[in-house]
Amino acid sequence: MDAPVSPRIAFLASTVEAAQQARATLAARYGDHSPEEADVICPLGGDGFMLQTLHRHGGKGKPVFGMKLGTVGFLMNHHREDDLIERLALAEPAHLRPLEMIALTESGTTTGSLAYNDVSMLRQTRQAAHIGIDLNGQQRVEELICDGVLVSTPAGSTAYNYSAHGPILPLGSNTIALTPLAPYRPRRWRGAILKAETEVRFRVLDPYKRPVSVTADSHETRDVVEVTIRESRERQVTLLFDPEHNLEERILSEQFMV
Repeated sequence: MDAPVSPRIAFLASTVEAAQQARATLAARYGDHSPEEADVICPLGGDGFMLQTLHRHGGKGKPVFGMKLGTVGFLMNHHREDDLIERLALAEPAHLRPLEMIALTESGTTTGSLAYNDVSMLRQTRQAAHIGIDLNGQQRVEELICDGVLVSTPAGSTAYNYSAHGPILPLGSNTIALTPLAPYRPRRWRGAILKAETEVRFRVLDPYKRPVSVTADSHETRDVVEVTIRESRERQVTLLFDPEHNLEERILSEQFMV
């Protein structure tokens, strides 16, 4: 059997010392290329660093094989220095589309960002937020009184969304989760599972008395009055996983943890 062809790999590391040391060792063993020249991008760190990598290099169209050298590594593979070329050859792909967020602020400025995990709105003061929710231009919730509300991708549904008692979404389900955060009114509303192509618009009903911020992954915008969210039609990233540790199985397993 022929040996796997060695791909050009770009090793990227978080600031954690263990990740920096692993990068030096792996680069010396397998070579190192820039993300622009590489066939595969290999971030070393936790999920936070994986998200940074996707935001920075996701538009290059390169598959990403992460290895865990951080606190949380749901989107990462186990760190091993041996057999990396063989692992890449056998890796299973998971295709992810981020959310596109456009936020309008009190000052009239507009900001945009992508979110591979979720877009979350949060109250900025001690007072609860009052938020209206429209789906595809139709009002669905006249007034949600809450700490906040979020929209999550399937990949992000096991993170903040799950902690807020939102649903876990299977990969490839073409759905997104709409989940309230500590809702007061409507008291029994638990959110909704929506088709991925649904346009979600949040309207802040009292932005001066009850200011609200929005965060797309780690990018925060404060004092927003309106936020529009939809799944990206142009951007798609491919994450690679070891067959015995693939993302679809991990998302499924999360639903049976007690």
